[in-house]
Amino acid sequence: MGKTIVEKIFESHLRDEPFVGTHVLNLDAVLCHEITTPIAIADLEWRKKDRVFDNTKIKAVIDHVTPAKDTNSAIQGKVLREWAHRHDIKDFFDIGANGVCHAIFPEKGYIRPGYTVIMGDSHTCTHGAFGAFACGVGTTDLEVGILKGVCAFRAPKTIRINLNGKPQNRVYSKDVMLTIIKELTVNGATDHVIEFRGTLIDGYTMDERMTLCNMAIEAGGTSGLCMPDMTTAEFLWEFIKDDYATKEDAVADYKKWWSDEDATYSRVIDIDVAAIEPVATFGYKPDQVKSVRELEGKIDQIYIGSCTNGRLSDLRIAAEVTKGHKLAFGVRGIIAPATPKIYRDAMKEGILDIFLDAGYLVSNPTCGACLGMSNGVLAPDEVAASTTNRNFNGRMGKGGMVHLMSPATAAACGITGKLTDPRDIK
Repeated sequence: MGKTIVEKIFESHLRDEPFVGTHVLNLDAVLCHEITTPIAIADLEWRKKDRVFDNTKIKAVIDHVTPAKDTNSAIQGKVLREWAHRHDIKDFFDIGANGVCHAIFPEKGYIRPGYTVIMGDSHTCTHGAFGAFACGVGTTDLEVGILKGVCAFRAPKTIRINLNGKPQNRVYSKDVMLTIIKELTVNGATDHVIEFRGTLIDGYTMDERMTLCNMAIEAGGTSGLCMPDMTTAEFLWEFIKDDYATKEDAVADYKKWWSDEDATYSRVIDIDVAAIEPVATFGYKPDQVKSVRELEGKIDQIYIGSCTNGRLSDLRIAAEVTKGHKLAFGVRGIIAPATPKIYRDAMKEGILDIFLDAGYLVSNPTCGACLGMSNGVLAPDEVAASTTNRNFNGRMGKGGMVHLMSPATAAACGITGKLTDPRDIK
């Protein structure tokens, strides 16, 4: 019987199976940021186990509140910073060099096909776009990963989603993923990974694949996964060129991770992408999704950024809609490029000028507004059009409402000051 990509990764990384169904896997990368890791650090210190299993496989960043907004956030940064220096963790990104974790780590080439990756952050599933098994974990699992380089998992089942067809004008990967979450519901992929396949995925960039995988958790999924191919190899080539003679050799090697044709899936869903329209969430759950034209209401804030849609391609999309327009009166706009490189490239291309001319604030890379910690918190009864990944009650500020949408749709909302289909903006 054939195997799925996640079954192959589990088999190749298995260190132990202490109980039936519990798989202890060797880890290729342990990712850390200043919100969840300091708790693990403090506990390891208390247990007199302040060690790391391999300082070359641990990557750390200060990204959720940066720069620090108060004493508590400064302390969290200080704990992570001193720990990284103490253990000579060279891949540590502090103020000035830092970016949103799930954007900067792939950008640096730290994620590879077939890898096992954990982080104390639910959107670690983003990295499955590279054909890796990547998932968010709790503090105890993070501690063990830091100390021993292993993590225990139940073997997840797999839902395969076949995405075929040509998308409509101004329909993007965010629209596709929100449509998938509506189909699955927020619990539909619990204890599963979501395997994205089809002609749409074959033509998608790594940025677009990362957007899909990033929100697998919003359907309850452990991770999202794409098959590594030439697109993957081209993205990684700068980092893997000493390992392979050609990109074709890299792709041939990566195919060992591909799911077999006779692999078993718990569910297979076929979606005609041509039928998908620009969509947005309503209410307070990511599966509450409608076409934008079915929704109405005013917008107070536009937020374009995050680990979901803060990459250069996302900024290009939003700028294409915004160019020649101004933010509607009373609407404030925030742009947060996800990494310094993205910021610099957007500046060179003139993208930031388009946003500044329209009346946007361009921020440093940070996660702050996404989880209502800094850099764009909503007041009670305010409404945001956001390219982030969660619309939970109070997510971006107590009493605030968040509509999740693509960068194009968010930019369109900024122009009109209300929920707007981007196809209506010329």
